[in-house]
Amino acid sequence: MTLKTLQALKSCLAAGILLFILLGCDSSDDGSGEGYVKLYNLSKDSPSIHLTLDEDLTEDNDDDDHFEQTFSAISYGSAHSNISVTSQDYYYQLAWQDDDSSATDDLSVIYKNSIALTEDTIHMIVLSDSILSPQVMVHSIPVIDDDDDSSNDLFNLRVLNMHSNQQAVDFYLSKGNESINEAVLIGQYVYQQLSDNQKLDQDDYVFYITKAGSDEVLFTSSSIPFAYSSQNIMIVRENTGAGTSPYVLDIMSDSTVINYVDNEAEAQFSAYNAVANHELLSNYQEAFALHLNGVDDTPIIAFLPYGEVSNAIVLASGDYSVDLTNIEDNTPLLSNHLLSLVENTNKTLFFYAEQEYVDSDNDGNIDENGDGIIDEIDINLFSLMVENSPLTSIYEHEVEIVNLIQSDDFSQVSVFFVRQDETINSASYYREINYKNSSPILLKNNSYQVFVVAEDNGSSIILNSFELILNEQSTEQFLILETSERSATGYKTTMFTQTSAQESD
Repeated sequence: MTLKTLQALKSCLAAGILLFILLGCDSSDDGSGEGYVKLYNLSKDSPSIHLTLDEDLTEDNDDDDHFEQTFSAISYGSAHSNISVTSQDYYYQLAWQDDDSSATDDLSVIYKNSIALTEDTIHMIVLSDSILSPQVMVHSIPVIDDDDDSSNDLFNLRVLNMHSNQQAVDFYLSKGNESINEAVLIGQYVYQQLSDNQKLDQDDYVFYITKAGSDEVLFTSSSIPFAYSSQNIMIVRENTGAGTSPYVLDIMSDSTVINYVDNEAEAQFSAYNAVANHELLSNYQEAFALHLNGVDDTPIIAFLPYGEVSNAIVLASGDYSVDLTNIEDNTPLLSNHLLSLVENTNKTLFFYAEQEYVDSDNDGNIDENGDGIIDEIDINLFSLMVENSPLTSIYEHEVEIVNLIQSDDFSQVSVFFVRQDETINSASYYREINYKNSSPILLKNNSYQVFVVAEDNGSSIILNSFELILNEQSTEQFLILETSERSATGYKTTMFTQTSAQESD
């Protein structure tokens, strides 16, 4: 090979290498890498929100390679796992399902914008404020590769202040086996500020929150383990539960959001009286007193009439025993029923009477003389505890249905919520509930004709019906199903929130 030929070959080889480099640069700039996106919903009056990514909003785009995807709906206080997508520019929109269709084109859009998804970066879209005037922020968080960090046993921590009062907070931590006296300040964070990443030893930690510059601790978490070199965002947000602490702490990893309430948060409960007069309830006059941890002269609820709900009572979280007594003579109606209150929760205790057919000789026959009449009946009081809904959406509302109908003819009822263009057979919203059970249903704002139906010997019997109108001013409600001698059908329904009750016979 001549020198001239060798030089020509070197020139061709150099040109080829240059072309390869240029093509490689073009390829990486073209978005061949992977980025991540997720939606975090902090709009407390919103329904569940869908995130849609679209690389071209042109309506007539029918390109087979065109990327458009709508991801699962996210409820308040929740977020997607990190969603892997090709790094490039997209349009995105936030929307909710305001009718029966979940197709992207049928969703009700509340916000749209563009977003540049870059390689090895988590793009966290934060929806906050009222759904009527939503605020959206995007935080870009570099992915941290800690594969080489396992020997050091560290994890990653950032803090994001999203509390609705928009005040700065001080954020402290201590080891799980230490007290507040050993707590150290991690930082002070203003509203919407996402802190820089910090690396801490993998261990169990307790977190504390105060207002900026204050020594008064307003939030103390339980001891939380951190056993992996993961990326964690500690999000300070508003407490919408029963406790007096203003804060809730969300810990967001790549795949989950875990909510932590104040470790010393109070709880609350209400009581509902579903015990009507009965000849076997001696001296009972359709009202009882409720005592906690033993009967004494100062019941926590002094007088609760039949068909009414008490005011909410705030207590320290923990386990209590409940006793009911007659108003007339303080004789016991029910004793030592458990009331277990978890931090920051709100519950309702439903008290009801149940008839029991007595089989004295345990032979399985409750009509020994064969006259068609039950020989003996006992009546006892029982309780059913149901957790109140924490939802506050203005576009949809949860109705918790409680079935207290005892019947020899059926053990289950169906409740249909029928819209104007539906019948019972075509109704999209319905629940089937067994006796002494409850079931929630989430209903969009609309006018409903509600039917309570039971199957008796192959026939469908309407036990009760009424109209229900839900709008932006509505609240989460209970729907109680009961027997009633005062009703023409023998059954009644009662709906109430925490402060009021309305009966329909």
